[in-house]
Amino acid sequence: MAEHLSQSELDYPFKLLEYFIGFKVSKMIFSACELGVFDLLLKSQEAMSAQHVAQELGTSVDGMERLLDALVGIEILEVERAEGTALYSSTDVANLYLAKGSGKSLHDMIIYRSQTIYPLWNNMVDAIREGKNQYEKTFGLPSDEVFQAIYRSEEEMLKFMGLMNSSWVLDGHDVVTAFDLSRFQRIVDLGGCTGALANEMARAYPTSFITVFDLPEVVEAAQKHFKQEDSGVTFQSGDFFRGEIPSADLYVLARIIHGWSEEKCLALLKKIYETCKPGGGVLLVEALLFENRRGPLMVQLFSLNMLVQAEGRERTPSEYTNMLNKSGFRNVQVCRTGKSYDAILAIR
Repeated sequence: MAEHLSQSELDYPFKLLEYFIGFKVSKMIFSACELGVFDLLLKSQEAMSAQHVAQELGTSVDGMERLLDALVGIEILEVERAEGTALYSSTDVANLYLAKGSGKSLHDMIIYRSQTIYPLWNNMVDAIREGKNQYEKTFGLPSDEVFQAIYRSEEEMLKFMGLMNSSWVLDGHDVVTAFDLSRFQRIVDLGGCTGALANEMARAYPTSFITVFDLPEVVEAAQKHFKQEDSGVTFQSGDFFRGEIPSADLYVLARIIHGWSEEKCLALLKKIYETCKPGGGVLLVEALLFENRRGPLMVQLFSLNMLVQAEGRERTPSEYTNMLNKSGFRNVQVCRTGKSYDAILAIR
């Protein structure tokens, strides 16, 4: 590590100290979202004092002032002084991504990371020692049935679905247009959750027929709790591990393969291959590691998260290609989008 540091870093470890407080920055943003700070400031027609914000949200003035100042420090909020009083207002970034009301809101993603992922990471040492997820230590739940833990209540299921919905708000268009998929008439999004990615696909390929295939309780919740666009996307209930899958020209597996063991992944990919007709294919949407294992850092952190939360891992393009080839697929193409998630297309 030392060979990559400048002399000034060796004299005083600014970067390391910044890393050490990373969890505090995350929790600060999480707390502001949970308290409703960004929603309140978005609705306000003028900048607000800490006392006013605290009064509206039912917090202490001292605590709220410190939180608002720290949010100014990371440039999520703005502050100005008027007659000796600090007045706080939102930035465009906060209004767009952190308030609930925005069409690009990441609020659901933040709540899930705060209330589910953050507690799991408190047991990271045990996850590394044991090589398995930490649902039992964190929440008192069996760790061998991952999605029984993730979907342990309707509230938790909706949080997870909100996380996935937020992900495709950011990355959906980029991954569905990474390749020209217009030749595939019937597309099935396996584990398509709320239908957010399927809707992006419907917008990009209006002549294709797109179906979301997921567990019955997920399909019911998606149609009940998440806004469905008039895009022609249909929903079908089933279990792609235990039952049959619908026929299609293209199957989409978006953030599915990374969550499971290689054995389960190969079984699923082989099932897709056997159901596919010649010329059909599978689109994997995953965060790809570099082949030299030097990054991207976000993907390396995703992989640690799979250790502490699920039973899978993030992989390199060659590792995904090998799995697809073992399952029978050929003509594997990889596209890095430059965003959080990348795309891999394989054809039978």
